[in-house]
Amino acid sequence: MPHFINKHKYKYNTTLPPPFTRKAIFIYFLGLSYFIFLPFNGMAQKDSLNRVPVEKLKLPIKSPANIQHVLVLPIIARSIETGWSFGGAGAATFHLKGLRGRDTVSRTSNAEAVALYTTRHQFVTAINGSIYFPGERFIVNEQLSYSSFPDEFWGLGKRAPDSNEEAYSFKQYYAFLHPQFLVAKNLFLGVVYQYQRVFDINYEQGGLFDTENVLGRQGYHVSGLGGSVTYDTRNNAFSPDRGAMFQFYFDQFAPFLGSNYLYTSYVIDLRRFIPVYKGQVLALQALGDFNSGAVPLRSLAYLGGSSTMRGYYAGRYRDKNAGVFQAEYRVPLFWRIGAVGFADMGNVGPELKDINFQHYKYSYGGGLRVALNQKEKLNLRLDYGLAKGGSNGFYLQLGEAF
Repeated sequence: MPHFINKHKYKYNTTLPPPFTRKAIFIYFLGLSYFIFLPFNGMAQKDSLNRVPVEKLKLPIKSPANIQHVLVLPIIARSIETGWSFGGAGAATFHLKGLRGRDTVSRTSNAEAVALYTTRHQFVTAINGSIYFPGERFIVNEQLSYSSFPDEFWGLGKRAPDSNEEAYSFKQYYAFLHPQFLVAKNLFLGVVYQYQRVFDINYEQGGLFDTENVLGRQGYHVSGLGGSVTYDTRNNAFSPDRGAMFQFYFDQFAPFLGSNYLYTSYVIDLRRFIPVYKGQVLALQALGDFNSGAVPLRSLAYLGGSSTMRGYYAGRYRDKNAGVFQAEYRVPLFWRIGAVGFADMGNVGPELKDINFQHYKYSYGGGLRVALNQKEKLNLRLDYGLAKGGSNGFYLQLGEAF
């Protein structure tokens, strides 16, 4: 279940929307049937995927989907913000076929969908996925969503106090498309497109949105086009136990693309997965989200949620720039059950120099994992996070945080 209602920048981690993650109780019913950083040079890591060299792929490639597993979960959930919510989630994993039949050297493709409705008449629906074409010569990531949802706002900056909390609501359409092309071993170049329309924003007149002159508080749409470079040696799409990923991408939002605001977004995502002992894994991530120009409300960088800084409400701290470092230790226990412990730290600020140790934020916690698909390492994730200042959050999600 993807990170639907925040804009947000290529986070193909399966997570519920922020309001579903603050002091929420999730119940899945009807069963579960179902060293940052790697030296990025030629001697760094053997290609554990054994991808087919581009020159050996015959063209044209015929790629019908060979669906391996389908997971369908009815959902009932409750949170302070939403009351009870009901809906369903589905996930499919598959390999695409080439001329010679099923491609067994590429990572598993996936597609996910969710729809939720609450007793307070709130609604969210989304589709996302990652498709690996034969030999991983071509990869497509996509996310499409619509949401009508409440949220909370504490103001901008790292010093926003708890007493500032104001409720607001909005509706949003969001689209993210990211095709990538293999240009060298483990190296991909891509094109990034984002579209976001935010409308029907309701907030307290004369409150924080007005006093802090938050851009976009009257509604807006933005459209941005950019590029990416990715170096990826991870051995699994869902829960890697070795390898690394370095990714940088940018988006230019401009009027000639149909955007109401002119700004540029940059994202740097560094991940390393280190096998330790008998299936135990140390997972590390450094994530930077930087923006320059006239950045509207829901394109601002932020801390919190079920993917980064667990324990903080998603968006508890917002500004133009954010930086996060997180570490997670994953341990298999017995049967399909595993456990994790994690610790995160980060900060926000209007300038890059503000991403420092002054008023920095931290969180920590632990959780359990249930392997829904042992072969593909697709896990059900149950996490509890505690954050500086007493904030906490309970998360039940499909897939790892990163």
